[in-house]
Amino acid sequence: MELNLVAVAGMLIAATSLFMASLMFSLGKTAQNRIWGLFCLAVFVWGVSFYFIASTSSPQVARFWWIISHIGVILIPVLFIQFVYEFLGKKNNAFLTCVYALGVLFLFADLYTNWIINQMSFVFGQFYYDSPPALLYPEFFIFFQVLIIYGHYLLYRAYRRSRDELFRQQIRHFFMATLVGFLGGGASFGPVFGFDVYPTTILTVPLYPVIVGYAILKYRLFDMKVVTAQIIAAVIFIFTFVRFLTSTGPIDYLLNGGLVVIALALGVYLIRSVMHEVELREEIEKLSNEKSEFMTFASHEIRNPITAMRGYASLIFDGTVGEVSPQVQDVAQKILVNGDTVLSLISEFLNKSKVELGQISYSVTDVDIEKTIRSIVEGFKAHALENGLSLEVKIDFPGLMAKADEAKLREVVGNLIDNSLKYTKKGGVVVEVEKRNGMARVIISDTGVGIAPETLPNLFQKFSRADAQKMNLLGTGLGLYLAKTFIEGMGGKIWAESDGKDKGSRFIIELHIV
Repeated sequence: MELNLVAVAGMLIAATSLFMASLMFSLGKTAQNRIWGLFCLAVFVWGVSFYFIASTSSPQVARFWWIISHIGVILIPVLFIQFVYEFLGKKNNAFLTCVYALGVLFLFADLYTNWIINQMSFVFGQFYYDSPPALLYPEFFIFFQVLIIYGHYLLYRAYRRSRDELFRQQIRHFFMATLVGFLGGGASFGPVFGFDVYPTTILTVPLYPVIVGYAILKYRLFDMKVVTAQIIAAVIFIFTFVRFLTSTGPIDYLLNGGLVVIALALGVYLIRSVMHEVELREEIEKLSNEKSEFMTFASHEIRNPITAMRGYASLIFDGTVGEVSPQVQDVAQKILVNGDTVLSLISEFLNKSKVELGQISYSVTDVDIEKTIRSIVEGFKAHALENGLSLEVKIDFPGLMAKADEAKLREVVGNLIDNSLKYTKKGGVVVEVEKRNGMARVIISDTGVGIAPETLPNLFQKFSRADAQKMNLLGTGLGLYLAKTFIEGMGGKIWAESDGKDKGSRFIIELHIV
C-alpha cells in the first residue's frame, strides 16, 4: 500500500480514537463517559476507513470503505448531540428520538442504496477515489451541520449562565476541540462538493476526541502520575497500531494485530491502576480531613463542660459556696489539677487538627523575651515546689527582644517546662535566656531521665514520647511535634540535646532578634 498524507491522517485518527474509546469505557461509569466512548468509536470507524480509501487504487474497494466510513460519519453528530444533552443534564426525549430516527434513515440509505455513496471518481488528479454528491447527501450534510451547530449553541448558552469554573473550563475545551477537529474533518467534505482542495487540515482530527476526553476527565488528569501513564500507554498503542496498518502479509497482520490488542489491554490496565491509586490517595486525604474536623468539633464540645467543672471545683476550693472540710478541699484541688491536665490534652489535639487543616495562623511581633519567660516560669513555681524540685531563671541579656508569636511561644515554653518537671524526680529545671550568633536562645535544662541517642532523631514527630511508660505519665505525644511546628512557623528553630539516659536533657529554642 502506498501511503500519503490522508492515509497517515486516517491512521492517526483511528489510533487515537480507539485508544480514547478504550480509556473512556474502562475509566468511567457515567453516561457521559460511555457516550463519548461510543463517539470515539464512530471517529475510529471513519479514520480507519479513510486510511484504506487513501491507500487503494481500486474503485470497488474505495466504494466499500466509503460506505463503512459513513457509518461513523452518520453516528458522529448523533452521538455528539446525545453527549451534549447528557453533559448539560437536559431531557428532551422527543427531539433525541427524531435525531436517532433520521440517523437510522441515513444509515439505511448508506448501506442499502446509492443515495449517500454512488459512483467513484478520482480527486486531486490521481490521488484517491471519492464520491460526488448522491441523492440524499446534501440533506445528510445539512443534518450533520445543524446538529453540530445546535450542540455548540447549547454549550455556549450553558457557559454564559454557569458560575462553576470547572464546568466553564470543560466547555472551553469542547470549543477548542471543535476548532481543531470539526474544521479539520470538514475538509473531507470538500471533494464531495467539487472543491479540489487538498485536505491537509484533516491531520487535526485526532486531537478532537483527545481534547474532549481530557475535558471530561480533567479533575483527575492534573495528577502527573496519570498524565505520564496515559502518555506512555498512548505512544505504545499508536506505535503498534501503525505497525498493524502497515503490515504486508497475513502473518504480519496476525502478529501485529495481537500486539495491538496486548498494547491496548496493558495501556488501559496501567492507567486504571494509576487512577485507582490516585482515588485511594484522595479518599485517604478526605478521611484524614474529616477526622481532623471531627476532632476539632469534639474537642470544643468536651472542653466546655470540663471548664464548667473546674469552675465549680474552684468555687468549692476557695470556699465561695461556704465552709468545707479539708478533705473536700483536697478533692476539689485534685479535680482542678486533673481538669488542667485534660484541658492541656484537648488543647494539643485541637492544635494538631488545626495544623492538619491549615488553620494555624501566626501573629509575629516584637516580644520581650525576659518578661515573657519570667511570667511563664512564675506559673510553674508551685508545681515545682509541690514535687520538691527547684525551678530557676537565668537571664544573660535583660531586655532582649525577639520576633515571635507571644501566645504560641508561651504555649511552647510552658509545655517544655511542664515536661521537664514531669520527667525529673530530683534536682530541678533551669530556664535560660541568652544571645548567641545573633539569635535569641531560650534553653530549658533539667536533671531528669535524659534521652537515649536513638530517640533524639524522632523526638519531634507525632506521638513520639521518651520513657513515658517508664515514668507512668499521661500525655498525647503531640507536645514536641506542635512545639516544632509553632517555632518553625515563627521563623525559629528548636532542637533537643542530652548526654544520655539519666543525665538530663536540654531543649533549645532560637528566635530572630529584633
